[in-house]
Amino acid sequence: MSKRKATAKKNKGTAGKAAVKAAENKITDRDRKMALVCVKCPVCRHARKKQKGAAFWFVKKIEGGLCPFCKAHERVYGRKAHQPIW
Repeated sequence: MSKRKATAKKNKGTAGKAAVKAAENKITDRDRKMALVCVKCPVCRHARKKQKGAAFWFVKKIEGGLCPFCKAHERVYGRKAHQPIW
């Protein structure tokens, strides 16, 4: 196989993967509304503000994997629910 064919074959597979990733990363209005719930949540808000204590541990270890609002917060803002936004 020539070098040109090998490069074309290699690039063909990566273009499809990039399109799939772009589709996965689209943020919907529903995501934004769910992220707003996390922003207003007293537990998550306390964890973002204080960065220590029981609320911080809870959001960091448990809630981030269970709560759909925390997951939406991560998709919209690109940060975990316990990390400060400002």
